Amino acid sequence: MKIGITYDLRDDYRAAGFSDEETAEFDRADTIQAIVDVLRKLGYDVDCVGNYEHVMRRLLAGDRWDLVFNIAEGLRGFGREGLVPSLLDAYGIPYTFSDPLVLSLTLHKAMAKRVVRDLGIPTPDFFVVDREKNEINGSFPFPLFAKPVAEGTSKGINAASRILNARQLTDVCNRLLHQFKQPVLVEKYLPGREFTVGIVGSGRQARVVGVMEVILKENAEDSVYSYTNKERYKELVEYQIADDITAHRTEKLALAVWHGLGCKDAGRVDFRVDKKGLPNFMEVNPLAGLHPEHSDLCIIATLVGMSYQELLESILASTIERYPVLKSLSRVAHG
Repeated sequence: MKIGITYDLRDDYRAAGFSDEETAEFDRADTIQAIVDVLRKLGYDVDCVGNYEHVMRRLLAGDRWDLVFNIAEGLRGFGREGLVPSLLDAYGIPYTFSDPLVLSLTLHKAMAKRVVRDLGIPTPDFFVVDREKNEINGSFPFPLFAKPVAEGTSKGINAASRILNARQLTDVCNRLLHQFKQPVLVEKYLPGREFTVGIVGSGRQARVVGVMEVILKENAEDSVYSYTNKERYKELVEYQIADDITAHRTEKLALAVWHGLGCKDAGRVDFRVDKKGLPNFMEVNPLAGLHPEHSDLCIIATLVGMSYQELLESILASTIERYPVLKSLSRVAHG
């Protein structure tokens, strides 16, 4: 079976003049190499394709793959994560992870929260600020929390994201609007524990790998899982697998989110606990990072004793199960 890998390489965008924070969601060369090594070890013929521009050129040149292992984040717009899957759908090529609808919906955090709320799953009250103003009025009591509506890897999040007064709300929202050129999500700040739930599989086969609690150390940016805390996690953050009543509630809610949104193959769902001790949905990442050491999903797998190869095998097994043509190819490949 021939597998193409699609991705956005961080070094390529840095060389084009983009900053470290602008490229934070893109993949490092060692991530791509780790995936290649595992796929080749499993006996697949691997083709490193690259980003959407390379995908378009290769498709127009007549190149095809039995399966595409897609981790391309895209560069611009709310549909950026869905661009490569849309191209592959147009050519009838199977790919890993969620479809363009899911990827576009979940990238826009406010839209995802509206759907999740309609599913009956608790999420903090929120509003969206879509333009700069001299005075931005909050709809809920302080403290509030502000972040770009469609970014990942905690981009735009720092200690100032926890907002205590009206002046700070206006300043932070205007700064984020100017910097990221997109609306700002403002939601009630929840003071409790923070969890991220790793999931593999699709539909009824989806299962929780582990519920990981994110614990900030004393020298970390206070109260927020910020861009800096995430980038320097080895010195600023402690990760633990949680196995208490709250974690079990979080696990059930994570699967409800996964099923309700139609996410596929693997990803993460993030929660924070409110003042009543109840977990609330924050966001979902159906295109989670796959660096063997630094990405949260891989850290969860390591903490529960699942190897990197086992994680990728689980992802591929889920994808192959979804595509009958791949099931036939897999049976032929394995005799």
